[in-house]
Amino acid sequence: MAEGVEAKVDALVEVRLARQAVLTRKNPVALWAIIAEAALRVRIRDQGVMREQLSRLLALSQRPNANVQTMPSDAPPHIGQMGSYTLLGFDDLDVVHTETLTSAVYVEDRNQVSAYRDGFGRLQASALSVEASMDRMTEIRAQL
Repeated sequence: MAEGVEAKVDALVEVRLARQAVLTRKNPVALWAIIAEAALRVRIRDQGVMREQLSRLLALSQRPNANVQTMPSDAPPHIGQMGSYTLLGFDDLDVVHTETLTSAVYVEDRNQVSAYRDGFGRLQASALSVEASMDRMTEIRAQL
């Protein structure tokens, strides 16, 4: 790997690890994630990596500040198929974050944020429960 590319990859890994640390610090942030089952079944060359990822998600699901749901592959059409987004809640402002190929988009308009929040509620209702999701992730991990 070229030296410049390697430095960028290292920096991105450092940022991702720092983002994950907020979930396990003394006063952790709350997380509610809904992950498509298909994303959990992606076949990669080293299945050990996917097993490790699933183990990490299962461990995270055990934390009181984190909920992970899976959207089953056979779910009817839903808003999550339009693309992923993140709802960020702050004391005085909620923001929606989406990523594109070349940049990130932040939505602050209250009406638009409300539409995303409503969509998330529909996704939560359509996805497997947290408990059933943990069972599904355990089953997928065992198949690897």
